[in-house]
Amino acid sequence: MFVDRAIVEVVAGTGGSGAESFRREYGVPRGGPNGGDGGKGGDIVLVADDNLTTLLDFRYKRHYKAERGRHGEGSNKTGKSGSDAVLRVPPGTIARDADSGAFLGELVEVGERLVVARGGRGGRGNARFASATQQAPRRWEYGEEGEERRLELELKLIADVGLVGEPNAGKSTFLAAVSAARPKVADYPFTTLTPNLGVVQLPDFRSFVIADIPGIIEGAHEGKGLGLQFLRHIERTRTLALMIPIDAEDPQAEYDLLRQELASHSEALARIAHCVVLTKADLIPQDEAPPQIAAPEAWGAFQVSSVSGRGLAELLEALWKQAQVEEARAAESGATPEDADDSEWWTP
Repeated sequence: MFVDRAIVEVVAGTGGSGAESFRREYGVPRGGPNGGDGGKGGDIVLVADDNLTTLLDFRYKRHYKAERGRHGEGSNKTGKSGSDAVLRVPPGTIARDADSGAFLGELVEVGERLVVARGGRGGRGNARFASATQQAPRRWEYGEEGEERRLELELKLIADVGLVGEPNAGKSTFLAAVSAARPKVADYPFTTLTPNLGVVQLPDFRSFVIADIPGIIEGAHEGKGLGLQFLRHIERTRTLALMIPIDAEDPQAEYDLLRQELASHSEALARIAHCVVLTKADLIPQDEAPPQIAAPEAWGAFQVSSVSGRGLAELLEALWKQAQVEEARAAESGATPEDADDSEWWTP
């Protein structure tokens, strides 16, 4: 089951209380205070784990609590800090406060850590309050409570190229032809119900990742079909391939519709560089001119057949080169998630 959104409740550990204690040592009649501090409460920490691909685990367990800190003890002994509660999530996960919507951070690289709720500070023991005028203080502090919040987790797949098209545009067939992925392929609309990832291997040890999402229909940005639910999974891509079947009734209208739906969903998504790919090229003879599509903003136009392999090598090379160009541009501009509205865009 592909789960890309979850809400969980997390509670960081409470800090331990400080101790009230006095030295009791032979030969030292006025030993003074020696109460130690309490330990710090454990944090709630997210860790990116490449062994995970969905947020399914958080559907069955929704409450997480870190260990509290131990109380301080005599002889100036500080209490043990509480253990962190580590929540493992797939790379590409974004964390927000579910109540305020505040952006807490995102985990992109494997092993990256993000503290989403901090444990409480331990209270001070009475040894901390000793002074020249108060040599036997009986004052100590309670530990602070840890942060508690409803946490919203959202997964956005990390890919170099995103496939966009109407149902039955040939996206899944293309993905199966160029990678080891085996998405469901059938002759009816909405065969793809969840996003699929495929790794394309090119000569000279080059590779890139392609993301295939369910078909986009008119009104997708308003919730029609499945497109809106999964459009966020191509927001991280470096380039898009708008796939239009060569036997479409009106290829130009399909292209305009796809561009409109992308822009309606997110301005950042509409700004991602794209090319036009005419699929199912085996349906017309090679010497016959393909349909003409006016796409002045596209960086390229291709026609391919995933069945015969026609045009696939040329397209894959072009996609790889374009992905490298967009990566270099992002590095030069220093683009970050905070540069975009609502932190909805990111370039690897």
